[in-house]
Amino acid sequence: MKKKIVIVGGGFAGTEFVKTLGNSDMYDIILVDVNNYNFFPPLIYQVSTGFMEPSAISYPFRKILRDKKSVRFRLGELQKVVPSENKIILNNGGFAYDILVMATGTESNFFGNKNIEENSLPMKTISDALALRNVILTRLDRATRLRTNEERKKLLTFVIAGAGPTGVELSGILSEMKASAIKKDYPELSEEDLGEIYLIDGLDAVLAPMSKKSQDYTYQKLKEFGVKIKLNTLVKDFDGETVFLSDGTKIATENLIWAAGVKAKTFEGFTEESFGAGKRLKTNAYNLVEGYDNIYALGDCALVAGDKNYPNGHPQLAQPALQQAKNLAKNLSLNKNEWKPFTYFDKGSLAIIGRNKAVMDFPKQKGALKGFIAWFIWIFVHIMGLVNFKNRLRTFIDWIGYYIYKDQYFRMIIKPTPRKEEK
Repeated sequence: MKKKIVIVGGGFAGTEFVKTLGNSDMYDIILVDVNNYNFFPPLIYQVSTGFMEPSAISYPFRKILRDKKSVRFRLGELQKVVPSENKIILNNGGFAYDILVMATGTESNFFGNKNIEENSLPMKTISDALALRNVILTRLDRATRLRTNEERKKLLTFVIAGAGPTGVELSGILSEMKASAIKKDYPELSEEDLGEIYLIDGLDAVLAPMSKKSQDYTYQKLKEFGVKIKLNTLVKDFDGETVFLSDGTKIATENLIWAAGVKAKTFEGFTEESFGAGKRLKTNAYNLVEGYDNIYALGDCALVAGDKNYPNGHPQLAQPALQQAKNLAKNLSLNKNEWKPFTYFDKGSLAIIGRNKAVMDFPKQKGALKGFIAWFIWIFVHIMGLVNFKNRLRTFIDWIGYYIYKDQYFRMIIKPTPRKEEK
């Protein structure tokens, strides 16, 4: 009898796992996800600003799985895990498993601040990106109807909390929009009307995990773009009209974009002892969750012990997730005495700042690249990271168009008609 593997989450880890093990004769696999598509998180900021369409960075699971004879897809949202009965409960039913693999990723961490959670704009999902795109375009249009410069500036000032890759990339692309596309499309608005772009972080550098060379280059280029950077500063509160900072500064704006932190998604059914820092599930070197003999965790939701180079856990990035998934899938194809513990191979770090401007750190920060070469490598790596050739070709064409014309083509306000949600 084949064993049944249920894997929850179809991000980097979940998709890589089913690609590697999907034609196994040993297992029947069910992939569960709240969405019916896989998407590429590093590029959602380009969807949010109208530089790309959502379909360029997303792809239906059922089409991905067509040639995986041992895999079936189930659309649903995980509600609860029942380890004592080897089953999971979804919002639309549930089923049993022999092996459970958690690859549920992360969600925005608002650090308990309800005002920020309710009023800010997160950047985690395709839905978040489309919501932000609608907000940006709606407020630009609304600004053309306002009478005073003060009202327009408040509406078109953007505060980005978090100076990691997402915050840096978003502030860079917004500054490019401000300098080109917005001027062309909104002749009613003057330079003064367009407001400011603020990048806020509680640490003392942008791109904190990267090398000082990359940090300094990024800081300088963002300043040249006109981005106002405030470091060693926290966003304390946001009431929808004013951002309150820890240094006492108040910024009049309706736009706080939250990219300041993430935490692993948690679900009922696990013991408190199963969770470590950032609510990640603690696992051994084989990704087996502590306290269980048939539950594994991968990627951002896993805190893997046993890798001497990462005693505090691996970075919550695509490469650790992909490598963990491939290692576990291969292990499950072998006898237990042949299993290999997970060891992360660092391939370096990349971040884009703007057109022709990016930074790249080599593994273990043994050198860095900046400028056009790093930008070109960033383009190549992100295109190859997309799920199939069609997505890669479409994205490449979109970027070539922007590079030539300094303009983007997807500035549509699309708001779905509210309907009763199907389960």
